Amino acid sequence: MEFKSVRPYRGPLQAVILDWAGTTVAYGSFAPTAVFLRLFASRDVPVTPAQVRTSMGLMKKDHLRAITQLPEVDQAWQAKYDRPCSEVDIEAMFAEFVPMQMACLTEYAEPIPGTLEAVAAFRRMGLKIGSTTGYTRAMMEVLVPEAARGGYAPDTWVCPEDVPAGRPHPWMIYLNSIRLQTYPLEGLVKIGDTFVDIEEGLNAGTWTIGLAISGNALGMTHEAVRALPKAELQRKREAIVAEYFRAGAHFVADGIWETPSILEEIQRRLASGERP
Repeated sequence: MEFKSVRPYRGPLQAVILDWAGTTVAYGSFAPTAVFLRLFASRDVPVTPAQVRTSMGLMKKDHLRAITQLPEVDQAWQAKYDRPCSEVDIEAMFAEFVPMQMACLTEYAEPIPGTLEAVAAFRRMGLKIGSTTGYTRAMMEVLVPEAARGGYAPDTWVCPEDVPAGRPHPWMIYLNSIRLQTYPLEGLVKIGDTFVDIEEGLNAGTWTIGLAISGNALGMTHEAVRALPKAELQRKREAIVAEYFRAGAHFVADGIWETPSILEEIQRRLASGERP
């Protein structure tokens, strides 16, 4: 005979765990995309922005590996080198990627419009602010102080090197929870602009909010989004929203600026005994 004990959490939301590029800084998440494009071009194996964005959100070495495993990229690599891309190749490319990425991070550290206002709203709600990323620690040590100069500074940040593995594993969220001293996980909300952000949150047992417009999912600059005809933007948005819900997201917003009202809805659901 099996017994199951469930203690529904009906308390307040305690923290938000935010992604970085495409969520809080770097509208459109162009920093990693640009570097990967240059890196593969240097190997005479050109890749497209869409191919690069497919695995966005992973730890950058895992992201690099995932790109090489795409069938079209694998075929192009073998056509050029008469063999599959090896781990030796991955290590060599990653060694080049790191300084290339670090060199341009300060260009992509500006807070996304609405970030500072959303963070202020989170503070008024009594929430702590954590963050996870696919960037390495060395990259974050460049990005974090630059973002702080722009007004954005979460309470803590965790990178893949701090835990056994990066996204989609839940370990970075767990370490955020420990550092912020917040539990249970039902009282946390993961917010990000990639599908692997959603998977990370689901694996950790948090609520999840996907961002459809500001980051990797759409992959456009703020200026390009504003110039897009409304009907076309709506069509693209609807497709992205559907993908997020297929990925398991609990909610979808255009950008972080829309999330405070969603957090209020999550709080109402928690109070009624609903779990993520």
